Amino acid sequence: MLRFHGDAEVAPGLVDLAVNVRQEAPPSWLTGPIAASLAHLARYPDPAEATAAIARRHGRAPEEVLLTAGAAQAFTLLAQALRPRRAVVVHPQFTEPESALLTAGHAVERVLLRERDGFRLIDPAIPDDADLVIVGNPTNPTSVLHPAADIAAIARDGRITVVDEAFADTVPGEPESLSGDRELPGLLVIRSLTKTWGLAGLRIGYVLGPAGLLDRLREHAPLWSVSTPALAAALACASARAVDTEREIAERLVADRAHLVGALERAGVRVAGRPSSSFVLIKVAGGERVRAALRERGFAVRRGETFPGLGPDWLRIAVRDTATSDAFVAVLSNLVGGPTC
Repeated sequence: MLRFHGDAEVAPGLVDLAVNVRQEAPPSWLTGPIAASLAHLARYPDPAEATAAIARRHGRAPEEVLLTAGAAQAFTLLAQALRPRRAVVVHPQFTEPESALLTAGHAVERVLLRERDGFRLIDPAIPDDADLVIVGNPTNPTSVLHPAADIAAIARDGRITVVDEAFADTVPGEPESLSGDRELPGLLVIRSLTKTWGLAGLRIGYVLGPAGLLDRLREHAPLWSVSTPALAAALACASARAVDTEREIAERLVADRAHLVGALERAGVRVAGRPSSSFVLIKVAGGERVRAALRERGFAVRRGETFPGLGPDWLRIAVRDTATSDAFVAVLSNLVGGPTC
């Protein structure tokens, strides 16, 4: 079930609370360049300008940036390019990194964060000789934001530490991001432009890290893997205007998430951890029954049992506008019978 993702929960007529992509239309300063790029589809895409723009945004050199067809492709390139002796994935988190490693023939060990710790990185049991460690921040599906110092403590000489920051821009100011860190040994940071900007269908992301490591990934990347429209999006999203808008969107998200969490708690549903991203994780008794009943009443939510370390009583809920959240919680409250955790 590692290849199961939230889009499989969605169907016509259902309110989509299963996919963590912002549903509002992208701004015209983003859609305009994407549309204009269609006039140049006869040319092979050239990533140089977009790469330089992303590098400037994060205070890096262009050779420390690799554009990819979404963050998911980055995990495939990692699995193809690296030859880890002992690979570890910290769960629960996005399952594509482990899936890609297994598909490439690598053995994978799991380190499971504990519910009682709020799924935080408290004394994670990472083997000392692990030479590849993958962790999310903020983590999908728990929405937990780990302190940058806790992530940095994982890195060491002789180890590649991969931080999935696909949802980093959902946190105002990105205070715990390591995207600009050029000192930690073996650090690779994977980013996505599809979540906040509603561009999941366009497929655009990137990897930040030491040039030598990125060169190994480039050797396995298909030619012209990032399309011309996706490059136009990357260039626009690296602008100062985009960074300012990201922060504004993230600040509105904080309020919408607080509204959802408050409504859930008043309904007797405890939210796991301290959510910091565009989704929350809840646990309800009879989760499979509740999820099916929610579908019958018009709401699609993300099942939890496909995430290692979780079971069927866990459900992930995307943060939407307050009216949608209120309508959802009203339905959910009729399906659960008081505090569940």
